[in-house]
Amino acid sequence: MFDPRDSQFLADPYPAFAELRSRGAVHHHEGLGLSIAVSHAAASAVLRDRRLGRLWQDATPAEQFASFNMLHRNSLLENEPPAHTRLRRLVSAAFARGHVERLRPSVEALADRMVAELADHIAAEGQADLLEHLAQPLPVAVITELLGVPERDGPMLVGWSNAIVKMYEYGLPEPQRREAEASATEFADYLRALAAHRADRPGDDLLSHLIASDLTGDEVVATAVLLLMAGHEATVNVIGNGVHALLTHRAQWDRLVADPALAPTATEELIRYDSPLQLFERTATTDVEIAGHRIAEGDKIAALLGAAARDPEVFADPDVLDIGRTPNPHLGFGGGVHYCLGAPLARIEIAAALTALARRLPGLREADAPVRRGEFVIRGFSVLPVTA
Repeated sequence: MFDPRDSQFLADPYPAFAELRSRGAVHHHEGLGLSIAVSHAAASAVLRDRRLGRLWQDATPAEQFASFNMLHRNSLLENEPPAHTRLRRLVSAAFARGHVERLRPSVEALADRMVAELADHIAAEGQADLLEHLAQPLPVAVITELLGVPERDGPMLVGWSNAIVKMYEYGLPEPQRREAEASATEFADYLRALAAHRADRPGDDLLSHLIASDLTGDEVVATAVLLLMAGHEATVNVIGNGVHALLTHRAQWDRLVADPALAPTATEELIRYDSPLQLFERTATTDVEIAGHRIAEGDKIAALLGAAARDPEVFADPDVLDIGRTPNPHLGFGGGVHYCLGAPLARIEIAAALTALARRLPGLREADAPVRRGEFVIRGFSVLPVTA
């Protein structure tokens, strides 16, 4: 069984996933303390079976993680219906396909501007970090605009978010656990102050909409934090992982340069090929069987999204990167009632970034070896140096 802290595994987990799939659809992982579904069918069942829910359990000792637990206890991601239904209903309109489509021109303009700035840095310095100049600021600029958060605060929010999501890893060292709680406290305090200001001076933004709804103060803060975190964590890593994959599979990059209209199918393929979210947990609300594997009430099982994405029963030549792949039924945005609310917006952001890069920097290549983040659940890079 794989060790999620092993650097060789983190560099390329997919051979280990293939070996597990060859032995069965579901396995118990002693180190993670839960069962893992590794086939596409089993992972899909985990995501969609209503007997498996998102049942929040406070990080312990609870008194040391008051802010972290508050944010998650009041989050739509960590609740089941009817609480989930009520919370999701209040924000779903902002992420509906029609509304998001109206944002496309401004997202594309943002991507063009940021890629131009990336090109300027490359021209001046010989290379630049694609994450710093495009992958991170693009989704943050979009979600802060939607929520009505000052764009200048984006880097601060990213820092808090990066610290908080480390708590989703297994066996996290104590100093990083404390940093996650400190960041959760600062993030919550920031949103409370902004919400108080917006309550007196409402605007045409999502935060003002949330404040005017029937949400409690904690629910407003938790929802805004979730949207800010989810609004950039996945997208930044799809862009980072995806551009790395394209530049190390040069024929596919050249294919995109020759035909930028492939950006939408390329987006789906990059999400499948190297998933930014590798694992998503569920808890059994009653005894349930997944692919012949019994999960007792109260036990956890996770959909291993990276393994499901390379299942040869569903994807022809699954280890091959093919930006024209269709159909592409990946599970990168989850499934069931917890299907990613921001999926339409994420698709627009990723496609805009790819299109702008292909048009402005057709000779793009890696300037140095990228630095991979040392986490398993959230998969991505911390630095991706590029040149042209």
